[in-house]
Amino acid sequence: LWSIDAPYLYKAVTQIIVRGKIIDEYETTFGIRTFKFDIDNGFILNGKHVKIRGVCNHHDLGCLGTAFNVRAAQRQLEILKAMGCNAIRTSHNPPAPQLLDLCDKMGFIVMDEAFDMWEKGKNKLDYHLEFVQWHKKDLEDQLLRDRNHPSVFIWSVGNEVGEQWGDSTDVSGNRIVADLVKIVQSLDTTRATVTANNAISLTSKLLPGEPTSLIGYNYNHNAWAGVFARWGRKPFISTESVSALQTRGQYDMPSDSIRRWPTRWDAALATGNANLTCSAYENCSTPWGSTHEETLKVFENQQHVSGMFVWTGFDYLGEPTPYPWPARSSYFGIIDLAGFPKDAYYLYQSVWTDKPVLHLLPHWNWKPGQTIDVWAYYNKADEVELFLNGKSVGIKKKQGDSLHVMWRLKFEPGTIKAVSRKNGKVVLTTEVKTAGPAYKIELMADRSTISAGGEDLSFITVKVVDKAGNLVPDAGNQIQFNVSGAGSITAVDNGNQTSLESFKDNKRKAFNGLCLAVIRSNNTGGNIIVKATAMGLQPAEVKLVSK
Repeated sequence: LWSIDAPYLYKAVTQIIVRGKIIDEYETTFGIRTFKFDIDNGFILNGKHVKIRGVCNHHDLGCLGTAFNVRAAQRQLEILKAMGCNAIRTSHNPPAPQLLDLCDKMGFIVMDEAFDMWEKGKNKLDYHLEFVQWHKKDLEDQLLRDRNHPSVFIWSVGNEVGEQWGDSTDVSGNRIVADLVKIVQSLDTTRATVTANNAISLTSKLLPGEPTSLIGYNYNHNAWAGVFARWGRKPFISTESVSALQTRGQYDMPSDSIRRWPTRWDAALATGNANLTCSAYENCSTPWGSTHEETLKVFENQQHVSGMFVWTGFDYLGEPTPYPWPARSSYFGIIDLAGFPKDAYYLYQSVWTDKPVLHLLPHWNWKPGQTIDVWAYYNKADEVELFLNGKSVGIKKKQGDSLHVMWRLKFEPGTIKAVSRKNGKVVLTTEVKTAGPAYKIELMADRSTISAGGEDLSFITVKVVDKAGNLVPDAGNQIQFNVSGAGSITAVDNGNQTSLESFKDNKRKAFNGLCLAVIRSNNTGGNIIVKATAMGLQPAEVKLVSK
């Protein structure tokens, strides 16, 4: 059977034979699985209860742009899988078919989404101009193309459409959703249907009597418990959630003071950080959303919630809420645009995986005497003890439904060390040291061997470290790249949402100690040598093989 942990696939071969000769042949990959959405118990896959732990992703691949690349998408899915994610919502459009191929092979549940608007537009030149003429053909094409993929479990036929709202005489939404569900069921009766609704009050024009098989809410995690009382007994899923705002490596204190930026969905941000950043503590979100922890602890404790899709897995190009230009990419991601995890990644990993986790934040480079909040995300343990320069500053245990522990300390340079224990036995130990001046560059390739042919990629993580190898958390050195041999540099990034440096270059400034170089193979194959230099730093070199 096909499952999240063991996505077993079969292959069907269709041949056209004329007079004993094969004149055409087509291979279809498919999987076999059973599933249902249960009103009280959520999602059941192959007879077992499974929480759909998903993220929404836009289609861009960060510094590579929007043209699909199999390896770049595979890397994103690998990073998400290691976090414990098992589902993808293709927001808000049909995905590249190669993405579904990857989800089939890697064990991801997919919400395959069709429309971001119906007849009421969101922008003057968007798809609402074409909806009446083309929605049937486009939806049918999507269904026929994607329905053999075992990863596809849900058809979403609308996201936050304008037809949710209107006066009592406006029934256009009811007409349209009934039409869309009918189209889906004419070609596929095996999968669930849903609309993603952010209008959940009793004045909603869609939710009362909606013919979809699932109730879908965007956000509103505090209303999940009352969904059946409001709309009747039908399986429920959180189609979009969270919208937390974070910049990797930025920490605003006090960490237990939550910021809603801006204060209203339709207002500009009145105040923020001068450097256009958002805190990587769990303390900044949009007003319509929540922090990751606020929603996650509700999700994990409500059995009837079959799944949720966090907005978003990765930062993406555009929509730089809460800041205006020169911010140019989003702050929503659990992972930044370059593919570097923010601290919230380890929160999810501690809840969504069986892997022992102990993650300590923030960095340990501050002003002497400054009050610093130290957080730990952990699992598989009863408690965590924190040490500052070898001296214990206390043992903490998660209280109530909290998903982290915190200490408030006066900064002293040196080392903070966390030790997690279960029944008195050490589970994990981790430490963060005060970094000295930037001294050298370190390079780490995600793969040292890639395929020749001009499509395969190696993603090179670039670190600026001190003499002892500690990441320098505020390093912004400009890194120059030189690539020789059977490949070339195709893109660079650093995860900074406000950087206006070109993605197509042979240099990049580090952002909070990190940047990225993406290396593409050429057609010939052979060795690829990547060198990185920066003024005043020891250089670094890594060798790749293309074959």
